[in-house]
Amino acid sequence: MEADAKLRDFHPDDDVDVVVGLDIGTTKVVAMVGQRDPATGKIRILGYGKTESTGVLRGSVINIEKTAEAVKRAVEQASAASDVDINEVYVGIAGQHIQSEILSQSYVRENGDAVFTREELEKRKLIVSHSRVDAGRKIIHVIPRTFSVDGEGGFTEDSIVGMVGSNIGEEYNIITADTVAMRNIQRSVEMAGLDLIGFILEPLVSAESVLDESDKEAGVILVDVGGGTTDVAIFMNGILTHTAVIPLAGNIISADIKIGCNILPRQAEALKVKFGSALPSESSDEQIVSIPGLKGRTAKEISLKQLATIIGARVEEIFTSVSCEIANCQCDLDRFIGGIVLTGGGSKMKHISQVCEFHTQLETRLGVPKEHITPDSPQELADPIYATAIGLVIYGVRSEEENRRIHFVDAPQEENPRPGEAVPEPPLPARPEEEQSEEPQEKKRGWFGKKGGFTSTTKLKDWIVGIFDDNIQ
Repeated sequence: MEADAKLRDFHPDDDVDVVVGLDIGTTKVVAMVGQRDPATGKIRILGYGKTESTGVLRGSVINIEKTAEAVKRAVEQASAASDVDINEVYVGIAGQHIQSEILSQSYVRENGDAVFTREELEKRKLIVSHSRVDAGRKIIHVIPRTFSVDGEGGFTEDSIVGMVGSNIGEEYNIITADTVAMRNIQRSVEMAGLDLIGFILEPLVSAESVLDESDKEAGVILVDVGGGTTDVAIFMNGILTHTAVIPLAGNIISADIKIGCNILPRQAEALKVKFGSALPSESSDEQIVSIPGLKGRTAKEISLKQLATIIGARVEEIFTSVSCEIANCQCDLDRFIGGIVLTGGGSKMKHISQVCEFHTQLETRLGVPKEHITPDSPQELADPIYATAIGLVIYGVRSEEENRRIHFVDAPQEENPRPGEAVPEPPLPARPEEEQSEEPQEKKRGWFGKKGGFTSTTKLKDWIVGIFDDNIQ
C-alpha cells in the first residue's frame, strides 16, 4: 500500500466536508481523501491510494474493466488509510479530446439600475453552460474572462459585482469534452462501485495545488507533463485564458528509448527514471549503463549521452508545442511575470527546466503540491505526480463550501443563446415537463461515512463542475 501508516492518526472532522479526488491517469490512478483544516484553512490529507493504470491511453479510458479495477484498488487503499468509506468522487478529465474556445456575447438587463450580484453572474454562467456545441461534445467548464458595462470594458468577474448598468458584454472561456470519453470514465467509476460527482479539467486542478492567486494574477503558464499527455494552462490577470492538451509526454519518451536502445519497455522506463536527462550536452559518452541481456545473452551497454540525445529530441518537440500554445494567446512574453511552472511526473526529469526555458524564453520552476496542504500531511505527497489528485480535493472542498453559500435556479436549454448571439436576460423558469421526466427532481448521491459513525451528506450542484453523469447520453 502506498499510503503512509501515520495517516491513521487523522480522523475526519464531523463538521467539515470530506472530499475524495480521483486522478485517472495514463500511468497511475490516485485516490486522495482530504478536508479543510479550520485552524489553518489548508487541506489536510486523511489518506490516499495509488496503483498502476492499465486501461488508459493518452488520458482517455480505452479499457473500462481494467480502469475500473485500478480505480477500485486505489479507492480501497485510500479508504483503509483514511478510515473513511468512499462512495462518491470528483474525477479529473484530460486528453486530446479537450477543447477550449472563447464565447463573446451581450445581453440587456431588465433593470439597469439594479446592482449586479454574484447570483446574477452565476445564473449567466449557468445559461452559458447550456449553449449549443458541436454534436458529441459537452461543456464541462464555463470560465468568465472579461465583462463590459454600458460600453466600458475590461471588468473581471469580481469587479463587475456591485456595479449597475443595462448593456452587458461578456466573454467566457468554454471548455468542452468528448461525450464518449466522458461516458467511458463514468462507466469505469460506476463499475468500481462509486458515484461520480463531476468532471473537472485536470490542468485547472493541478494549478490549484501548485499555484497561488499571486501567480495567476502576475501571469503564469502551468505545464503538466504526465504519462500520456502534456497539459497547458495559461493564466493572465488571475483568469484561465487558454488551455490545451499536447499528445506527447512521458510514455512516448519511454517508447523512443525502447526503440532507440533496442531494449524492453520496462528497461526503457527504468533508464528514463534513473538516468534520464533532457540535455545531451550535460551527459558524457564515457558514462555507461549496462542492461542485462535476455536468457544468457550478453548485456547491452548504453551511454548516458546516447540516452540523453533520445530523450532530448522528444522533450524539445514537447516544448516547441508549448511555445506554439503560448503564441496562440497573442500576449507578450514579458507579461508572464510568473514564468512557467512545470508539474506532473515528467517534470522531475533532469535538466527539463533548462530545455523549457530555452524554447519558451521564460523562467521556469518546478511546481510541488505542498503549499496548500497542512504540514502534518505525508511528506511523500510533496511530489509533482500528486498535483492533480491534491488539486481535485482542493477544488472539491471549495465547491462544496460555495454550494452551501449560494442557491441557484436551473435554466431551460431551449432559451440558451447560441455562441456569439446577443440575447435579452432570460427569466430563468423551471425546466420543461419532458426534461423533468428524464431527470428526477432529487438525485440520490453517495455519502462519506467514517467507519464507526461519521456521515457527510452534502449535496453538490452540477453547475460547479460542468455537465456530469446523469446528463451524459
